[in-house]
Amino acid sequence: MAHKTGALATRDLERVVVDTTVQPKAIVHPTDARLCHRALEKLVDLAQRHDVPLRQSYRRVAKRAAIMVRRYAHAHQFKRARRASPPAGSGDAGAVPGSPSARPQGLCAACPEVERIGKGKARAPYEFGCKVSMATPATKPKGGQFVLHAKAFHGNPFDGHTLGPVITELEQLTGIETRRIHVDEGYRGHNHKEKFRVWISGQVQRVTRPIRREMKRRAAVEPVIGHVKAKHRMSRYYLKGRDGDRINAVLAAAGYNFGLLLRWLASPLRALLRMLLGAPPVLKRA
Repeated sequence: MAHKTGALATRDLERVVVDTTVQPKAIVHPTDARLCHRALEKLVDLAQRHDVPLRQSYRRVAKRAAIMVRRYAHAHQFKRARRASPPAGSGDAGAVPGSPSARPQGLCAACPEVERIGKGKARAPYEFGCKVSMATPATKPKGGQFVLHAKAFHGNPFDGHTLGPVITELEQLTGIETRRIHVDEGYRGHNHKEKFRVWISGQVQRVTRPIRREMKRRAAVEPVIGHVKAKHRMSRYYLKGRDGDRINAVLAAAGYNFGLLLRWLASPLRALLRMLLGAPPVLKRA
């Protein structure tokens, strides 16, 4: 629809940017400091509701401790983080996220469709969900940065091993052969059959001036991923099983595209309504 209405041109489908992100499931790290702090607040509220006297509620102390746990973990000071965290129970219940003692394999065993994907964040060093590949135009389409392809992958595959299937499905979906594919350095050693059509960030050989301009547009996929995750429910989804993972990735991308299409078609629709109703055109201020 975007291609037929002029929001996307053919050249926009020939030059694409591909990147991966994590689609987190509605599940919490079992040793997360924020989860422990939330449990303490719930227990204090329950005690006050049933008139149970408490010598100290530890609300302010626990809030300060939760903040310091994140700071210590970010600095890789795990001993200090362990002292600031709630008292350790049996097993890894009191382990600090990011420390060597935090082993969330048990959580992944309880949810087989959930993979543990490390992203290097201090508060949540691991994200539980699946990897999603997204493709957007490397150019500047008239209607905006549409999501050309979105697919969820299970098993936490290497980014380069997802490029071949993604481009094949993208070409089948659009019916247009991709000429240039821009990716980041995580795609080194990719499995795309056309090696000379893939351009990796920082590449120097065979780079001409037009290609260099397109390579600077590789980062355009990052805000698209941010909008899809923040506004279209990819940041935390509740659908069950691996089929739910795949469905949610496609629906989130479709919702984002529909928003762009509505904005693209709004102006012609208003002009058509003014013409049918005989209303005078709206003059813009200089």
